Amino acid sequence: QVQLVESGGGLVQPGGSLTLSCAASGRIFSINDMDWYRQVPGKPRELVATMPSTGRANYADSVKGRFTISRDNAKNTVYLLMNSLKPEDTATYYCNAGVRTDWWASWNTYWGQGTQVTVSS
Repeated sequence: QVQLVESGGGLVQPGGSLTLSCAASGRIFSINDMDWYRQVPGKPRELVATMPSTGRANYADSVKGRFTISRDNAKNTVYLLMNSLKPEDTATYYCNAGVRTDWWASWNTYWGQGTQVTVSS
């Protein structure tokens, strides 16, 4: 019904930048929050940034001032601009969105497949 597809991951040197994208497609009536999470093996998935349909973005303390989340509602796409990357930012990054497939439907949460970000010299 609904698919989230991330792109933009890769290998970058410390201090470098990357921009991740996540496009939602399928049967979509409306989307509320669109978020970015990350996970490293053996650790819980952590919330990196959240972007409501209206209102202000919120960030994990570890990325404040370095990462910027934005969204294009016309394209059902959320972005994560990552600057001043550090080795500890290495993780698989996942996008997440709350979606209604019709006006009468309940909200459901969908996840992308993840994109790997590796910060290393």
